[in-house]
Amino acid sequence: MRKPRGGPRSAGGRVARQGRRLILRTRVTDLLGIEVPIIQAPMAGSSGSALAIEVAAAGGLGSLPCAMLSGEAIRDQVAEIRLRSEAPLNLNFFCHTTSAATPEQMKQWDQALSGYYSNLGLEQAVGSPPAARSPFDDAMCSVVEELRPEVVSFHFGLPQSSLLDRVLATGAKVLSSATTVEEAVWLADKGCAAVIAQGAEAGGHRGMFLSSDISTQIGTMALVPLVVDAVDVPVIAAGGITDARGVSAALILGAGGVQLGTAYLLCPEATTSALHRRALQESAGRMTALTNVFTGRPARGILNRIIAELGPMAPMAPPFPLAANAVQPLRAAAEAHGSTDFTPLWSGQAGPLAVAMPARELTQKLINEAQTLLSAWSDRT
Repeated sequence: MRKPRGGPRSAGGRVARQGRRLILRTRVTDLLGIEVPIIQAPMAGSSGSALAIEVAAAGGLGSLPCAMLSGEAIRDQVAEIRLRSEAPLNLNFFCHTTSAATPEQMKQWDQALSGYYSNLGLEQAVGSPPAARSPFDDAMCSVVEELRPEVVSFHFGLPQSSLLDRVLATGAKVLSSATTVEEAVWLADKGCAAVIAQGAEAGGHRGMFLSSDISTQIGTMALVPLVVDAVDVPVIAAGGITDARGVSAALILGAGGVQLGTAYLLCPEATTSALHRRALQESAGRMTALTNVFTGRPARGILNRIIAELGPMAPMAPPFPLAANAVQPLRAAAEAHGSTDFTPLWSGQAGPLAVAMPARELTQKLINEAQTLLSAWSDRT
């Protein structure tokens, strides 16, 4: 039987007020034990414990990006979060398969970057250290078993079944990103409690894992209702959602929640660098592209020199995450002079709508304004 379509009504959304705080209940809030259907996207390099704490304080789900952290660093940040919040917490991991680059691939990539090294007066390193992006493994699984977060989310699919079973055995709700209907069905069949429908507008790395063809990537407003109709688990919309209009639109399309990343990049609690903040606030931040030049995998960021000159999708880039090894020295040298020519300035397509305000205040503002819009829509239908 085909599932009924529709927005918050068919998704079971309902509104209540606790003190002065508005609570919008959906399948996602009930599943995750949160008060409002807003999930802070785990953004490696731009978010940490401070942002997660403040989003949780507003009733949303705080997330800690763990793919670039050691086990000890994860423990330290979780301890800080637990000291200041009793709310549910999401730990996020990558679960890509590490691929080795051929000598020819590395030679071509070195040649492509050699001119930049010369311009910056750098000596091109040979056999540079591997990029610090590790897939979920036995050691990280042990950390999850020790810390027992309420939610564990993955990017690039799911880990091998033996590891996934161990995560599920902790009682954690497992989420993962889908960029196509096929990926969403695959994730639901593998045991995900909810699916994050990541539209092509989203900033940062695409979560695609059943295909490497970026022509398969569609927008959030098309992807969400397709996924809602295809799976029985709750759907979380992500990509291009930066203000209350996007939040309410996603809920009307049947999503039970939204995951916001770019919206939080200008918050004081975010660890976004000063150069990245400046780029987001300048007019250049209105142009983004999907590119593989920074890591070897498609990711959306603000257009800059290296994307324009080598990409956006450079065929000579080695596989993820190896492309980052040779770009990192260029980034460091350019940033020392205030340049973002070689910096991954991750941003969704709605980046210009992001505002600089405390994360707790922003989350409350988004949900209050979204409820006003949803009430107006409900009155008209």
